[in-house]
Amino acid sequence: MKIDAVITWVDGNDPAHRERMKAYGSKADFSRDDVAGSTRYASVGEIFWCVASINRFAPFVNKIYIITDGQDPRLDVFLDKNFPEGHIPVEIVDHRTVFRGYERFLPVFNSLAIESVMWRIPGLSEHFLYFNDDIMLAAPVTPGDFFTEDGGIVCYADRYSVFFTDLTRALKTIVHRGQRQVTFKGMLRNSVRAAGGGGYFLHYGHSPKALLKSFFEDFFASREDVLLGNIGHRFRSPDQFCPEEVQILCLYRSGRCEVRSLGDRLFFFQMKDRPGYPEKKLRALEKGNYVFCCFNSLDKTGGQVRERIVSWVCRRLDIEPA
Repeated sequence: MKIDAVITWVDGNDPAHRERMKAYGSKADFSRDDVAGSTRYASVGEIFWCVASINRFAPFVNKIYIITDGQDPRLDVFLDKNFPEGHIPVEIVDHRTVFRGYERFLPVFNSLAIESVMWRIPGLSEHFLYFNDDIMLAAPVTPGDFFTEDGGIVCYADRYSVFFTDLTRALKTIVHRGQRQVTFKGMLRNSVRAAGGGGYFLHYGHSPKALLKSFFEDFFASREDVLLGNIGHRFRSPDQFCPEEVQILCLYRSGRCEVRSLGDRLFFFQMKDRPGYPEKKLRALEKGNYVFCCFNSLDKTGGQVRERIVSWVCRRLDIEPA
């Protein structure tokens, strides 16, 4: 089975990128981390860890595609130094390539819109793994960890009730004085509607997703209005859905998605202004035996916290810092 990997990445520190954003966004957009706050685009080297982890722990991957907006993470020197005996080929794919035919929606600064067309990468294999750039593998994996013998997908997730999620969203809207929030669970819940309705969704967490290109081809071919509705937002909107969740739900209902509990496979770090939080999470990181890691909004950390994370990652992946 041929398996590729797709990573979406942006360097929010790039002055040209910041200027493009300013031309299309508002102060209100940039003041909200759930929409277009700077932390959504910050890059402190996580892309190097993501790519290195695939090389180290998933050498069966055929090719790594990195979707960017006219940018290049310049991985060559890093990969040659850390994998001198050879590494998985990397190809940079510009937004214009995956948005071909829909260029009127560019530029876009919205991961949900990009994920809706990532399957349009020329040459992408039928079976592929999708990573956000802040997600990495932390232990060896096999194709069987992501795809079934008959070509279906494996999803690490837990079921969540649509009813209780809707109730939570309503309460949050009241707390924020009528302002609808863009939340991960909210986007997963929206995916239920796009997938034809139902009383539950599968909360897959911040881990790699196994996907089939042909599903997206068939699904959006008959529902272009759904595709247009999701790629028509330059910045994240509470009306959007997660295209990966739509596929997972549809394949699960048709018996082509095997659901396994995420359990203790995932380590998720997101900096919180809470006494003792970083130390508690770092102790768990250093003691745990995780398969997937996500270091979310690492730009908000500093000093010893970030140093300990970088040190752990370099030891785990057996690499030198980028």
